[in-house]
Amino acid sequence: MEKNGNNVIELDDLRVHYRIGGGLFSEAKWVKAVDGVTLEIKKGETLGLVGESGCGKSTLGKAILRLTEPTGGRVLYQGSDLSVLSQSAMRDQRRNLQMIFQDPYASLNPRMNVGQIIGEPIRTYGLANGKSVDERVQELMETVGLNRRFVKRYPHEFSGGQRQRIGIARALAVDPEFIVADEPISALDVSIQAQIMNLMERLQAEKSLTYLFISHDLRAVRHLSDRVAVMYLGKIVELAPGKDVYADPLMPYTRALISAVPVPDPEIEATRERIILKGDVPSPINPPAGCHFHTRCPYAIAECSQRVPQLVEIKPNHRAACIRINAENPNIDANAAAGLGAVGD
Repeated sequence: MEKNGNNVIELDDLRVHYRIGGGLFSEAKWVKAVDGVTLEIKKGETLGLVGESGCGKSTLGKAILRLTEPTGGRVLYQGSDLSVLSQSAMRDQRRNLQMIFQDPYASLNPRMNVGQIIGEPIRTYGLANGKSVDERVQELMETVGLNRRFVKRYPHEFSGGQRQRIGIARALAVDPEFIVADEPISALDVSIQAQIMNLMERLQAEKSLTYLFISHDLRAVRHLSDRVAVMYLGKIVELAPGKDVYADPLMPYTRALISAVPVPDPEIEATRERIILKGDVPSPINPPAGCHFHTRCPYAIAECSQRVPQLVEIKPNHRAACIRINAENPNIDANAAAGLGAVGD
């Protein structure tokens, strides 16, 4: 993990395991939703987190904020370990750490109007009182593109895009430094998605926000993210600046994800090769030994099932977890053609 004063969030071997089953006649099993993630998120950046459904993306975001309690490892916010804080101390820290949820309707209290929803965190943290709260709420509504006349309306009276704007306004109400955006556009129409992404970009520039942007939509991640982390079965398998991940993906899994993104040019799309992965994502209850991806990887060799690859720097600022590539031999196609086996640690 790269440790410096410019990191807002640092994850050190973070793990979230869920126990299932277990009783008189059965042995307990563990779902390894997040399995040893070490990562840093730099001040002012947007780190995109991508991967297939069920890979642990949302669990990782919730574990950072301790909405889901980590099983092990550490979460550092500006050098302070959040995982050892009491519930009351963590509650104080959440003024700096907020979340935008995937489902804008389910995350809003249907019994509260917009003014109450956005004003609640302001009152909770004692940031204003009386008419000052109402003024702050209306200011936030205008900031996210909502008419202040809607302040007495309830969530069911808004469209999906408007509800997501309410969720963003609520997250901004306490002037946080870091926001986890958990698939904030996946439930919205394409035209509304662009509006929400543009809004998030504008707010980041105006308020110096740092985002963890979680999504399975690689087009959205490409548009918003400074760096991209690729996750598979609870582990980070590739991490690089956004443009490098899309221009030169090193991991076969990353290549397959990117090949699934449609290209708006019909001529290019017609000639483009789609990489189809064989088989289904293995169960996180009993993940494959060695490299978790080896059961679906077209480049897998026997040693892939025996060694756990480490996330190491293959190219400048570009890390990947694969034993068949290293800094001297970064191209897995060339290595496979040359008959090279495991070349990196």
